Amino acid sequence: MERVIETLMYRSRWLLAPIYLGLSVALIALGIKFFQEVIHLLLHIMELKESSMVLVVLSLIDIAMVGGLLVMVMMSGYENFVSQLDVPDDGEKLSWLGKMDSSSLKAKIAASIVAISSIHLLKVFMDAQDVENAKIMWYILLHMTFVASAFAMGYLDILARDKD
Repeated sequence: MERVIETLMYRSRWLLAPIYLGLSVALIALGIKFFQEVIHLLLHIMELKESSMVLVVLSLIDIAMVGGLLVMVMMSGYENFVSQLDVPDDGEKLSWLGKMDSSSLKAKIAASIVAISSIHLLKVFMDAQDVENAKIMWYILLHMTFVASAFAMGYLDILARDKD
């Protein structure tokens, strides 16, 4: 009976596969939104002020970073929790593929969230005249919470590694 339960538990990891595949659908949606913004930028480039154009470019960077985060979570999560990806040696292979354990994935996710939050905060500052001070304070507080959390997770990871 124990063997059956253990086998079922081990094989249940495959329930994560459709979830990671679903992240690729989210990546497609991000790609559509990215090119929608690019087309909007190109169609209105002559009438946009420089600050408005910078805000659009920051939005594009934000979307690209979220897309990179999705790819990292999708592929590393699949490799760590479901099955190793079989990428041919002669094909293109991401340098980090197969080298990122759940701890380093967590650190990269935290760093990506801080970077995405930084870009969002920069967008808020670029448009600060239209944002009330209390709202800016909350954005800064939230960003600093992300920074502190990422730092704390990294520090705890170092402590855990030193114990081993």
